[in-house]
This record gives sequence, C-alpha cells and structure tokens, in this order.
Amino acid sequence: MIESICVYCGSSSRAGERHFEAARRTGSLIARRGARLVYGGAHVGLMGELADAALEAGGRVCGVIPRALVDREAAHGRLTEQHVVESMHDRKALMSDLAGAFLALPGGFGTLDELFETLTWAQLRFHSKPVGLLNVDGYFDGLLAFCDRAVKDGFVHPAHREMIHVGEDPELLLDAMDRHVPADAGKWWTRA
Repeated sequence: MIESICVYCGSSSRAGERHFEAARRTGSLIARRGARLVYGGAHVGLMGELADAALEAGGRVCGVIPRALVDREAAHGRLTEQHVVESMHDRKALMSDLAGAFLALPGGFGTLDELFETLTWAQLRFHSKPVGLLNVDGYFDGLLAFCDRAVKDGFVHPAHREMIHVGEDPELLLDAMDRHVPADAGKWWTRA
C-alpha cells in the first residue's frame, strides 16, 4: 500500500459541486487507507475540501505552500504538518520527495504544471512512483486525447503514456495505483 499520496488539484472556489464531492471523497479515502495526504497547503477550493475531508476522517495531512501564498492568507491552519517554502519550484520538489504516489484531480494551469512535471520526471526515470488522473465528469478527456495524439505523432513513447493511471472512481483508481508496475520503455529516446 502507498504510504504517502501527493494530490494536485484546483484552488478555485468556482468549480462545480461534482468536483468538490470528488475532492472530499478522495481526501477521506486516503485517510481511511492510512496514507498521508501531501498537497499544496491551501484552505481554498478543492484543495481545502480535500484536506478537510482527510482531517475529518482522522488522516495525516501535510501541506507544502510558498511563502507568497501564506502572506495572502491562503494557508490552511489546521494541518498535521505544514512546510513553508520559498518558491513554486521548491514546492514541487518537496512534494515529490514526500510522496510515494501522485494523483491529479481537476484543476487549472497549476495542476497541469504539477502533473506534467511529475510525468516528465517519471519519463526521465527520476522516479518510478505511480501517477493517477481522476477524470471527474470527463474533465481530462481532452488532455488524454492530446496524450494519445502525442504518442501517434511520435513525441511520447507508448510506455510513457501508459504510466498515467486513469479512473473516474477514486477508490478504484487508488487500488490501481497500489498495483503500479513502473513502465519499461526500453530505449525511451527512440521513436515509438
């Protein structure tokens, strides 16, 4: 079982209720599995709902937040552990170090930045941790179509595309991530 799961998700309070429900369910599931939640450390949007649900279920929640966002009063005040870092780069690096797996929920540019950096690091074999994508209401369908096109056009190796565990149910997705076997792309620099 994965001991620590880093979740990337949106901080917007304007997201639809289905997205908030998915964040709450994911946070609760992570806590009930006995895993530690690692996330961006904010109390707003899906991030806040995710953390609150994990805490309410008795879980351990570790936030990693840049000092500039603390200063804007976005930091969650009730976490088990909160790390304040100097930059977004520091945030991503520390979250990666603290996590045994990565899960992206719906979000905006920041979520996509975190997701793709994590996938790039896996592609370059900087880590072999599972990466999941919770596809709530088909939110990531277009992104997955882009990934498939990148494989078709030879920019992404098929084994690297297969690194992304995708699901609509957070419990089934976490189960799949628990069974993760690292991709073997062979000579990953060759054309697919």
